[in-house]
Amino acid sequence: MDATEFRETVEAAKRTELDRLGSSQLLVALTDAELDAESVLRVAAGSEAAAYGTFSSWAEDEDHDAAREAFETVAEQEAEHYERVVAAMDHASDAAESVEAAAEADSGPMHAYLRGRDDTVSRVAGGMVGRSLVSLRTHTQIISFFVNEADEKRADLFRDLKNETKDTLERGLELLDGGRETDDDWERARTTAEYVVQLAYDDYADALGELGLNPKSVC
Repeated sequence: MDATEFRETVEAAKRTELDRLGSSQLLVALTDAELDAESVLRVAAGSEAAAYGTFSSWAEDEDHDAAREAFETVAEQEAEHYERVVAAMDHASDAAESVEAAAEADSGPMHAYLRGRDDTVSRVAGGMVGRSLVSLRTHTQIISFFVNEADEKRADLFRDLKNETKDTLERGLELLDGGRETDDDWERARTTAEYVVQLAYDDYADALGELGLNPKSVC
């Protein structure tokens, strides 16, 4: 297997979940149906902080040099994303806290699972590939939200964040490809990436269910 086949395999296996995560109902679930700009930005900031917490913790104990450098880079990027999202809030001074403090908040089941990974292949596949596939859908919905709000400045912010998330995905795929993984490694990578997508989907479906909505009706 190579990186291209790996991505295609994961996306094919989780096509339904990714399609539903990419629906307009995603922000309804994430904001508990509070569809206003500040609620969307708070959710986005929390997601960036959670990712910072995951990647910074990995960077502290990762033995693989290239992966450790990648985790350090992504952690710095997520910290910057957090600061940029907070700065975009109408009441940024009230919402501002350090990314380290924000990362200590409940990060949800996906990041709880990711932070428990202790091998390089699972970390790269889960954090840089699986999570990025989910995050790209989230960014797309946030961009659409702000376009509909006629707020191009904030829409452009999330276009930038989405492009940087694409870079993270590509770097993760390159790391997997460059490591010349065995068949067992590729299988572990696939299983991990798919499980991360499933966790994100289950969390989304549970949130919709609490609102009395059925994710299966969303295409």
